[in-house]
Amino acid sequence: MSIPQLCTALLVAIALTACAATPGRVHSTRPVPSLETRDGVALEGYDAVAYFESDRPQHGSAEFSYRWRGARWWFASAAHRDAFAAHPERYAPQFGGYCAYAVSRGLTAHGDPNVWAIVGNKLYLNNNRFAKQLWDQDRPGNISAGDQNWPLLPKLPDPP
Repeated sequence: MSIPQLCTALLVAIALTACAATPGRVHSTRPVPSLETRDGVALEGYDAVAYFESDRPQHGSAEFSYRWRGARWWFASAAHRDAFAAHPERYAPQFGGYCAYAVSRGLTAHGDPNVWAIVGNKLYLNNNRFAKQLWDQDRPGNISAGDQNWPLLPKLPDPP
C-alpha cells in the first residue's frame, strides 16, 4: 500500500470512528441549562412554529413572545405564539436546542437556528453545516443516540 493510500485509509477509519453514535456514553460533566438561550431568549429569537408552518427559519419579535420553561420564545405572529402556547413540546427543538450531533456523541454544543432539520415532526438543530452533514449520514442512529444521551447529560434546573 502506498503512502497516499495508507493516509486515505487512515482518514476513512478516523472518520468512521468519529461518526459512530455513542448512545449512553456521556462525556460532559458540566451541567448546562436544559434550554439553550441567549439573554433568556430561546432559539436566538427565531420563531419555532415557522420551521413547521413556513419550512424555513424566521425571526420572531418580542411583541409576540411567550414564556415557557424559564425562557422567552419569540414569534412572527400572534397565531404562531398561540400555536406554540397550546403545544410547546410539539414545536420546541429537541435536546433543548443544542446541537443534535453533539448530543448524539454525549456532549453539548451550540445549536444554530439556521442549521436545522425536521425529522418525524420534530425540530433538530446542529452547530454548523459540517456537524449537520455528519448527523445526516445516520439520522435514525444519531437521533436514537441523542434520545438516550440527552437524559444523562447533567442539567441545571429550569429558571422560574
